[in-house]
Amino acid sequence: MDGVSMGRARLAELHGVATSYEAGPGRTVKVAEDTVVAVLAALGVDASTPRAVRDALEAHEAAARGRLLPPTVVVRGTAGRPPALPEGTVLRVETEDGRTLPWDDPGGQALPLGGHLLRARTPDGRTASAPLIVAPRQLPGPTGRGIGFMVQLYSLLSARSWGMGDLGDLAELAAWSGRTFGCDFLQVNPLHSAVPGPPTDPSPYRPSSRRFPDPVHLRIEEVPEFAHLAGAARQEAEHLLERAAALREDVLVRSALIDRDAVWDLKRRALELVRTVPLGPGRRAAYHDFLAAQGQALDDHATWCALAEVHGPDWRSWPAGLRDPRSARTARARGELLDRVDFHCWLAWLTDRQLAAAQRTAREAGMRIGLVHDLAVGVHPTGSDTWAQQETFAAGMSVGAPPDAFSPHGQDWGLPPWRPDALAATGHAPYRELLRHLLRHAGALRIDHVMGLFRLWWVPQGYEPRRGAYVRYDHEAMLAVLALEAHRAGAAVIGEDLGTVEPGVRETLQERGVLGTSVLWFERTYGDSGGKKGDEAAEEPLPPEKWRSACLATATTHDLPSTAARLTGEHVELRHRLGLLARPLQEEQREDAMDVAEWLAGFVRLGLLPEGPGDEEAAVRAVHRFLLRTPARLVGIWLPDTVGDRRPQNLPGTWDQYPNWRLPVADARGRPLSLEELVASPRLHALMEDVVAARGPR
Repeated sequence: MDGVSMGRARLAELHGVATSYEAGPGRTVKVAEDTVVAVLAALGVDASTPRAVRDALEAHEAAARGRLLPPTVVVRGTAGRPPALPEGTVLRVETEDGRTLPWDDPGGQALPLGGHLLRARTPDGRTASAPLIVAPRQLPGPTGRGIGFMVQLYSLLSARSWGMGDLGDLAELAAWSGRTFGCDFLQVNPLHSAVPGPPTDPSPYRPSSRRFPDPVHLRIEEVPEFAHLAGAARQEAEHLLERAAALREDVLVRSALIDRDAVWDLKRRALELVRTVPLGPGRRAAYHDFLAAQGQALDDHATWCALAEVHGPDWRSWPAGLRDPRSARTARARGELLDRVDFHCWLAWLTDRQLAAAQRTAREAGMRIGLVHDLAVGVHPTGSDTWAQQETFAAGMSVGAPPDAFSPHGQDWGLPPWRPDALAATGHAPYRELLRHLLRHAGALRIDHVMGLFRLWWVPQGYEPRRGAYVRYDHEAMLAVLALEAHRAGAAVIGEDLGTVEPGVRETLQERGVLGTSVLWFERTYGDSGGKKGDEAAEEPLPPEKWRSACLATATTHDLPSTAARLTGEHVELRHRLGLLARPLQEEQREDAMDVAEWLAGFVRLGLLPEGPGDEEAAVRAVHRFLLRTPARLVGIWLPDTVGDRRPQNLPGTWDQYPNWRLPVADARGRPLSLEELVASPRLHALMEDVVAARGPR
């Protein structure tokens, strides 16, 4: 390695950019230098020439010499030690509630939990300040053994839905499952605000904003002002209700795909009618309180929504002045579009109120957790979050994954990553505010790709996914913020930790109280690897008593085949039809059948499948009996599994070849089922009676 390469490597190390990664046991892959240069550039560091590398190193060293405090100071527990500083340095804490406290006891003193500001003054007069996060040592966790359903909300249509599942349906499912089966939670897909179409990206994992929910989930008739429509507005509303019923019939009777854009077109028109009804004094006061509490973040989101209606959803193509949320031209546009900005603020408030009602319904039905919301790993590059927080995102970069056994070419998810340096400079405020909002009406939060709290795979724009690099985040600060906000909300946290996970991450998450995710088919005895997806040399199915307890155990997820499809091998045939298999069909089918047979034989040995192999419904019940034999704190039942649905909600590796995120829950024959039909299903009740019996007393 020459001097320039060594300098770049040192510069990369200083900024958390990995110059190599482990592609497998004993196999290290070096990151290309042009990738390192591109990633450093996205972090504001020029490493393009030998002179630039020298200048950047000198600048970093000079800044380090002059820095008294780290970018963010983290204290776990209320009796933490201060950072190492020159003797005689005076430390004061300006708390988030406006107090000023001394921190000059070397042994530490009780500090209030929260996000504060730490100020330092040395004996020679130098001063510094840094964000201070004081967090609980561990996150709150669920008590006892909990069971619950997992469902993609859009797929759950009732007799009152407008062509896709809504928050009214969510509340109904929560009330029914809590009261009928003693369920403790109901996990849903991300309900984040989408980038508007047409066509709207149907994936809930590429949102416009992760902070604000999408009003497409509203139950229109439950907006109180809807009942007060009169005259021509009432007639128009009745017409929209008829069209909504036709959309619903298209999906449930004629097996059409869920059409989010058509649903939103009807709901938007209905909501514009409803908005003509004045709010009563109490409702108006509540709306004003919401506006005040959400502040600038809501104003930015609503402004982006209003501007997108005029200029299209890609803010990067807007007139120059409007690309800056703080520009004078944007301020003028906000004034000119004030009515539409207020409309989108009002939509956010209505959706927040219905989310609150759904969580309240869940708790009143006896659920100890209630709703489990889902936090996507990132946001759409053209959405409102990237417009409002441009300085926080790494321009020209996308989050993905390096090549592995499941994606030999790597993955590019098209999501711009947060800059770790920008997060640190604000005390991780964007992350803290995001969590605080999501936890407002949740008993738990699922974090997609929770390993991203430690590092993310950055792919420079125009590069193949395999030509990326890992960039590290301050996981101590990220976990501290998570612990603080979850503690304040009294909520548990579930991390989706499937796939390639670097050593020590699962252990750290468990030590902090973050539950993991364990999927039955991936739990095998992989030597010392912990039995996780992505490892090599698979051995036998992991016995139930050897599963970790700090996890959500489940048979499948939204990205995986349903249990019925797995048991019958139909998922292999589907991938074959779509040209997704890397090996001949017969080879894939043989390996898959052997895998399933091994699990079924294990169920028989444990007495969980007295009917023996060959009975699909009995095998699905055996899968869930097995999950309840494990010590897992939570056991999730994929709602489509209860009725034998064959189809995955999302098939990774496809775009227009498969109707991802647009399928209603269906029975074993593919016939869509309404919520009313689903809750009456004998197959569902037989499975849940087994689950409840296996769980035992709550």
